[in-house]
Amino acid sequence: MPNQSSPKLSAQSTINPTPLLSLTVAPAQVLRGSQALPESGKAIARLGHRPLIVGGKHTLATLAAHLEPALEQQQLNFATAFYSPDCSEASLASLRKTATSHQADFIIGIGGGKALDTAKLLAHQCQFPVVTIPTSGATCAAWTALSNIYSDQGAFLYDVSLDQCPDLLILDYSLIQTAPPRTLVAGIGDALAKWYEASVSSGHSEYTLIIAAVQQARVLRDILFQKSATALNEPGSQVWREVVDATVLLAGVIGGLGGAQCRTVAAHAVHNGLTHLLEAHDALHGEKVAYGILVQLRLEEMVQGNQLAASARQQLLKFYTEIGLPKTLEDLGLGTITLAQLRQAAEIACTPHSDIHRLPFEVMPEQLMAAMVSTTAPVEKNRSSLSLTPAIDE
Repeated sequence: MPNQSSPKLSAQSTINPTPLLSLTVAPAQVLRGSQALPESGKAIARLGHRPLIVGGKHTLATLAAHLEPALEQQQLNFATAFYSPDCSEASLASLRKTATSHQADFIIGIGGGKALDTAKLLAHQCQFPVVTIPTSGATCAAWTALSNIYSDQGAFLYDVSLDQCPDLLILDYSLIQTAPPRTLVAGIGDALAKWYEASVSSGHSEYTLIIAAVQQARVLRDILFQKSATALNEPGSQVWREVVDATVLLAGVIGGLGGAQCRTVAAHAVHNGLTHLLEAHDALHGEKVAYGILVQLRLEEMVQGNQLAASARQQLLKFYTEIGLPKTLEDLGLGTITLAQLRQAAEIACTPHSDIHRLPFEVMPEQLMAAMVSTTAPVEKNRSSLSLTPAIDE
């Protein structure tokens, strides 16, 4: 009788071995719904017994009543600690001491992007599980395996890739609805950048997951174009929840699938440069990124004569007007900055390791400055390049 066992795989039969990659696609569990937070106690309790809750002072003071009853019901011994200033190295060092003194065994982050980045990185450094509870739709930080580090003065320094996405994400629509509408508008701007940046950095990739990530970014853009205005006029409605899902969850999925190869480009580089201006700190992350998208498209238009970029910029300008995203430096509260300050932001955005250099052409600070002051310029047809001289007073 012939041998029915499977043939052994020989070394010669191994075809094109690939390196082992660790994908951080998604949180281990996502709980979403109205009043999700009060009902999340059992899911939180699976992660440990002594959580340290990390958030901003205002958030911890005003939202404790939403979270603490769920923890008390599970008899968890919790402590609270606020991050300050920003998600900075000094703040993280202080929080590590607090986690040790409390004998914490997992971290709960509650708040906006910087609070969640702080909680994720703290958990990563302590090798603890982490729960993320976003309080607005302003970013996808609740989902991602990434944290941004800022100086004590709020200037972007670098980002840190984490070993995994959060162990539990709690998306409570009732909680999100208490946030100012401006935060969701900012989240829409941040999420839109997924398409405009990924299509440049990874649009020609032949890798299946990268293709999927880029195409999901296009779908995300289209969803936001179609639903954002209605959602902002109907907070708490089904369409509003769908837009929140898009900014917090779907934007995170794109980063998870695309990973390091589906990268940010000029829009986030512009954001990073602007954070070094104290005058820009009142603008939200997504507002600066949304402005950065216009700058990126303007660069493509000026340097390459790219008419598709010019058309996309005009389309975005109309959309921004409709929902209230900033279109100019003036809209960001930066109308009175000097030429020296503008150059400072541009030079930081153009440092050698900046994401801006993923554009398919070289970008100099002078070119970036010219784009930054002309985001609303009318389309000039049949010209291969445009003026690169900044028009701003000293």
